[in-house]
Amino acid sequence: MFDKLEAVAEKYNELSNSASDPDIIANQPVWQKIVKEMGEIEPVVGKYREYNEVKAEVLDTKELLESGDLDVEEKDLFREEYAALEARLTTLAEELKVLLLPKDPNDEKNVILEVRAGTGGEEASLFASDLLRMYLRYAERRRWKSELMEMNETGLGGIKEAVLLIKGRGAYSRLKFESGVHRVQRVPETETSGRLHTSAATVAVLPEIDDVEVEIDPNDVRVDVFRSSGNGGQSVNTTDSAVRLTHIPTGIVVSCQDEKSQIKNKDKAFKVLRARLYDVKLQEQNREVSEARKSMVGSGDRSERIRTYNFPQGRISDHRIGLTLYKLPSFMDGDLDDVIDGLILADQAEKMQQ
Repeated sequence: MFDKLEAVAEKYNELSNSASDPDIIANQPVWQKIVKEMGEIEPVVGKYREYNEVKAEVLDTKELLESGDLDVEEKDLFREEYAALEARLTTLAEELKVLLLPKDPNDEKNVILEVRAGTGGEEASLFASDLLRMYLRYAERRRWKSELMEMNETGLGGIKEAVLLIKGRGAYSRLKFESGVHRVQRVPETETSGRLHTSAATVAVLPEIDDVEVEIDPNDVRVDVFRSSGNGGQSVNTTDSAVRLTHIPTGIVVSCQDEKSQIKNKDKAFKVLRARLYDVKLQEQNREVSEARKSMVGSGDRSERIRTYNFPQGRISDHRIGLTLYKLPSFMDGDLDDVIDGLILADQAEKMQQ
């Protein structure tokens, strides 16, 4: 590990020297690439420098304790200091291990989050609407920007499906574990006998993909325009502003009618199409990842679940890490960090084992 850390520190020094070279500064694209690379490894280098400083203090303190130049009271003080420094050194070593774990190249990207009602009829649609609001509130708490790209509503305030674009640093790194089936247990408002119902909704989280990462041949896409339905003002319903894209080779269909402008709807639809094609590409490259994702997202059946929301008990249970919390109201209001942090730690622990 420390050989690797030395190599990273050496690489950082080389990049730092290059970044201050006048010839490289004059070439802005190259300079920006160097600065970006420095920013990516700076946390590792900073932590490694701190580790070396504490290690030097440990050695100095040990030398003093072994010198025989201290009285009893001084020895006791330095023993306490030595124990605290060694504990700090152990903590820093663990933090460095985590920082050296392979990074997901998509972690810093924006997110396209899709919520769909699963089994459970109208109650599943209402729960899907609750999940959408939960993610919108979480984005607010993280100071991320969110933009509704598509929503297909039901008559009673629920949603059949919705697509949300979330923009913010590290959005994908924190939301990627939300992909899967979310199960709810509660008494629906429409239930007169007070009977507990179980229903489900699926969530898919995809990184937003740049044009250069996924090239789409215009000849492979059929573009249909149609009149928007639902809320959106008078002009939405009187012009052909909605756009439907069909990617002929894969059969993927994306529609967007959120904007009054056909051009804006088309642009949004292409963002979603690009993300879905990128996801297909990743699945083809890594069959194991594909199988894992399929098992997570599943068919939307209530038995395939990653998390259960039990309203009578005020309980959230994440079945992947065995975590149960009794804070459902605040969780549904976007207070997700306790569960997301637990999922990230579990993922890191698994990677460290591997």
